[in-house]
Amino acid sequence: MSDWTLPKGDLMAGKRGIVMGVANDKSIAWGIASQLAAQGAEIAFTFQGEALEKRVRPLAESVGSQILLECDVTNDAQLDAVFDRLKTVWGGIDFLVHAIAFSDKNELKGSFVENTTRENFLRTMDISAFSWVACGKRAAALMKPGGSMVTLTYLGAERVLPSYNVMGVAKAALEACTRYMARDLGPSGLRVNAISAGPMRTLALAGIQGGRGLVSTGREWSLMKEDTSMEGIAGCALWLLSDLGRSTTGEVVHVDAGFHVVGLPEGVDAG
Repeated sequence: MSDWTLPKGDLMAGKRGIVMGVANDKSIAWGIASQLAAQGAEIAFTFQGEALEKRVRPLAESVGSQILLECDVTNDAQLDAVFDRLKTVWGGIDFLVHAIAFSDKNELKGSFVENTTRENFLRTMDISAFSWVACGKRAAALMKPGGSMVTLTYLGAERVLPSYNVMGVAKAALEACTRYMARDLGPSGLRVNAISAGPMRTLALAGIQGGRGLVSTGREWSLMKEDTSMEGIAGCALWLLSDLGRSTTGEVVHVDAGFHVVGLPEGVDAG
């Protein structure tokens, strides 16, 4: 994947968990998984369909993973089978990384009001938001106090962005789910957080019209005047999933070089 050096250590030594949603070696989920593995974590992976299995299997093997499971998050039986397998093999888990979202790309352009169909709205919400709840519920049953869960969101949950449409609505629901899950699971000693990553050149971004423009704008308008980095996102996930994040839950942590706080960039005439 990598054009960055993975910091190695033992922050995750003795910890086991599952990463759901790796698409290829450029995906954020893989960047996170690579960093967790470099810090000593033992990781299980999921995939959906034969095409993704061919991409994910060699990546999983490269970090010594022994567990690669098919999972359609809209299928409760498959979800049950995944977490039952983890219980059988490991007994329990310490972390969950959820990096799953989907919408019809034809509805992620133009008018949200005119182009959004009921069918795609419901499907987008199911895969992109409810799956977080469904996976979190099953993961929590396998976790002891100290367990941690992280999902991936985006600024389109908070602000109107071109070509994001119903996915922005789903990400807003995802963030609300994060807070309610943190409320429910906190008394059991479990933490639930979300990372709002800046735009990166991933397979997900390729499905958004004007995605390249989002990357360049993110760089130009950000406080740090730089692209969002994979090491920054993976480092944030490491913090949240390791014992370093012990007292942090219910948060949406922005990792976007400061883009999210900008109202107008320097040099723009505000009138």
